[in-house]
Amino acid sequence: MKTTELTCIVCPIGCTLTAEQNENGEIVSVTGNTCPRGKTYAENELLHPVRTLTTTVAVKGTTKPLPVKTDTPIPKDKLFDAMQIVNSLCVEAPVRIGDVLYTDLFGANLIATANT
Repeated sequence: MKTTELTCIVCPIGCTLTAEQNENGEIVSVTGNTCPRGKTYAENELLHPVRTLTTTVAVKGTTKPLPVKTDTPIPKDKLFDAMQIVNSLCVEAPVRIGDVLYTDLFGANLIATANT
């Protein structure tokens, strides 16, 4: 049996969760959560962790980078691969908030979060 402690980030309470996995990696129990969302968070975090990527991309003709993010979370183990792609991008102004700058970045779109 493998035991993992996590801090739930779903709400501001920040419950300390204890999750137990059997030898097959299946979640056997989650304790410490004060609501059902904590259990779901622990299960997702242990079995299929995802993150929203927030970073910047270069803009042609300026040294000021453009803030961007993925519109949905991507697999955590793909963050470094995604960053290699993002670091190779250089967009041309004008760009508006919400513009899609790259499609299908490990299942998500990379969108602008500011105007140029």
